[in-house]
Amino acid sequence: MISQQPTLITERPALRLLAGPPLDGTPERFHAHVERLGSLAGAARGRALIDALEGSWLLGRGGAGFPVGRKWRSIADRASGRAVVVANGAEGEVASHKDRILMAHRPHLVIDGAVLAAEAVGADEIVFYVGEDHVAAVTAMRRALMERTADIRTAVRVVTAPVRYVAGEASAAVHYINAGDARPTTTPPRISTRGVRGQPTLVQNVESLAYAALIARFGDRWYNTAGRAVSAGTALVTVSGAVEAGGVREIELGTTVGEVAAAAGGSRALTRAVVLGGYFGTWATVDDAWDLPLDPAVMDGRGLAFGCGIVGLLPTDRCGVAATAEIMSFMADESAGQCGPCKFGLRGIADATRQIAEGRAGRTDLDDIERWLSLVVGRGACRHPDGAAQLMSSALGIFGDEFTYHARTGRCSVMGARQHAG
Repeated sequence: MISQQPTLITERPALRLLAGPPLDGTPERFHAHVERLGSLAGAARGRALIDALEGSWLLGRGGAGFPVGRKWRSIADRASGRAVVVANGAEGEVASHKDRILMAHRPHLVIDGAVLAAEAVGADEIVFYVGEDHVAAVTAMRRALMERTADIRTAVRVVTAPVRYVAGEASAAVHYINAGDARPTTTPPRISTRGVRGQPTLVQNVESLAYAALIARFGDRWYNTAGRAVSAGTALVTVSGAVEAGGVREIELGTTVGEVAAAAGGSRALTRAVVLGGYFGTWATVDDAWDLPLDPAVMDGRGLAFGCGIVGLLPTDRCGVAATAEIMSFMADESAGQCGPCKFGLRGIADATRQIAEGRAGRTDLDDIERWLSLVVGRGACRHPDGAAQLMSSALGIFGDEFTYHARTGRCSVMGARQHAG
């Protein structure tokens, strides 16, 4: 169960997204926000802010981890005052709750970031794209925008995103805003050239925008610094699984998986494996993960991804094959279903994985999974099959013996039962 009372585990007196009034379900009002952080009057603006973002090496927190400053500059260089900013809070990743918590409690920080982004890239409209099932976040953002009518000079609107995993993918968000269809689109043209209303469009995750608003006010010293082997600053993570108090936590980058788990009431002894970065991420063994710094720079160097900040701890009494089967079935169900790699490849992988988990493996299921994985990567209309394939490949590496045991015996070495995944 995801806690709606996020806990700050960072102790260093650094600027934080969730610092301020208690996270009691009440959004911070505009006057309190300005009193706490100051207005945007003295903040870095326009190209100066883009320079600061590039200097900070702030990475996007929506999953891809692309440098925020570089992304803004690419739009600013081609916009000519006719761009659109999409503040992406769709958060269709079922294991992540950070974006909805941020919008529900600190909506004005997100709005600040979007306003600054619009100025910097030359946009005449801001679209706040919020998951329709994130009711508290939708309500908070709409009420906060009503408080800001005097200081927002661009057109603004809230669009509720459908409850679909792919709805938060950048081109799917643009397609939904334009046509009411939340399916990714193929390129060219890229949305950075022709997006909402046919204009250059910046789609930026709401956590990234909130950090940009802090950097505009206070500089880049708290955040990722180019050229460093490790990162500075904070990040929001969602902790779930074998813990007593799962939920959203703000951590200092570099905090280890074990430290996050311990703060949430988890332990190494009760953890079988860890999924990092979300369903686009990877499985890792407890030995590899426990002392791993949650830091994009460090994780990238080890072939792992920080992604959207998910730390999922698999309990020792839970089967890794069954857990992977559930994830792969979800990913197949949530695909846009518009191209072969998802309709056939991803569905085939999911079905074969489920059959193995349930003790009904066909003679060639394991070989078929390996073959299909090699065929889906890089061939979809979006990166949905790539992310699913990455997680599946990591599962075969981490739980390889379990997959073989399931396929050979029809039983589970963990659960000791023939059909345990249903």
